[in-house]
Amino acid sequence: MKILSIETSCDETGVAILECEGSFEGASFTILGNALYSQATLHAPYGGVYPNLAKREHQNNLAPLAKEALREAGMLKAVEKTDAVHKDVLKNIRNEAFKNDIEEFLNTTEHPDIEFIAVTKGPGLEPALWTGINFAESLGRAWNIPVIGIDHMEGHIFSALLKQEVDSQQSTEQSEVPLNPKRYTLNAMHFPILAFLISGGHTEFVVMKEPFVYEHIGATRDDAIGEAFDKVARLLDLPYPGGPQIAEVASRSRARGEKNEISFPRPMAKDDTCDFSFSGLKTAVLYKLRDMDKIDEKVKEQIAEAFEDAARDVVIIKTKRALEATEPKILAVGGGVSANTEIKRALTALVDEEFSNIQLLFPDATLTGDNAIMIGVAGYLRHLSGTRTASNLSALGNLKLGE
Repeated sequence: MKILSIETSCDETGVAILECEGSFEGASFTILGNALYSQATLHAPYGGVYPNLAKREHQNNLAPLAKEALREAGMLKAVEKTDAVHKDVLKNIRNEAFKNDIEEFLNTTEHPDIEFIAVTKGPGLEPALWTGINFAESLGRAWNIPVIGIDHMEGHIFSALLKQEVDSQQSTEQSEVPLNPKRYTLNAMHFPILAFLISGGHTEFVVMKEPFVYEHIGATRDDAIGEAFDKVARLLDLPYPGGPQIAEVASRSRARGEKNEISFPRPMAKDDTCDFSFSGLKTAVLYKLRDMDKIDEKVKEQIAEAFEDAARDVVIIKTKRALEATEPKILAVGGGVSANTEIKRALTALVDEEFSNIQLLFPDATLTGDNAIMIGVAGYLRHLSGTRTASNLSALGNLKLGE
């Protein structure tokens, strides 16, 4: 079956077309079309995501991205309809420009061979979520197909559980991994699975005991780890998003091979829970900078390294505790911070050295950030499990997995 999926939880607008096949144990996904627009440069002057700007950009880009995804999938067929779109189709669209864009899209695009639409319902910025939901429901009403709401974090879990299928035509002598993978299969799921979700808005451990049955065993009590990276980047006058910037600057300090005299605390390292706290670590960086008269480039690199080392060490301490407490078969790491080289290296070393019986899984590099592919994957698996369409979807900014 073919699915159209939509992601608008924060500052990426994503639309994808997936062809999905197989049962839950052997599901495969061919990416027919994938259109993604990042708003990062627009939010950079604010040092973070500005909600109303995010909403506006989603409104501006959803219809064009849907056309782009359909075009890539070979499913965009132009038509010229003379009948106006029925007013009930657009009944939830208040912004006139957005309404006109959707109407133009529906009047010039033939109903594609799509069986249902999957859209992010939460967690995230509610104005941004509503934009995606309203767009999805408008298409669903116009095309008379179901719309399924998907938990964004569930998408991140399943993104880590996917493996690439190598296309021989894309492979090279240097690498068998295509730069833009077009096909994935779901790894065999051996339960329990410990999901470690690390991103700009989340830092949490969730145990999946069976498909779609979750137990939360730890989370941040204040800032998420990605949020801490962004805030420290601002303190160091590094551009948004801060995670990749901190990692690059820190790597230059490590490359020198010199002892770093700067060190920061490891918050809650001795606490016997699987919870995190990153607010104090960010504050420690702030106080360190206040105590310094002048910050040259080398010192900036040392501060970035010391901060990243502290965050990494806390991640390892807490992950070890969570693994010991839950004894999972799989550790699946998802979310934007899963792309951090130093954290990924340390998690790999931890599992290799102390938990070699556990399978460690990370998302493909193209799936670490927010994207519509993971929403489509979760949508298909929810469909297989018997999820039915909600009559009225709601944007749930604080949605918790399993709710």
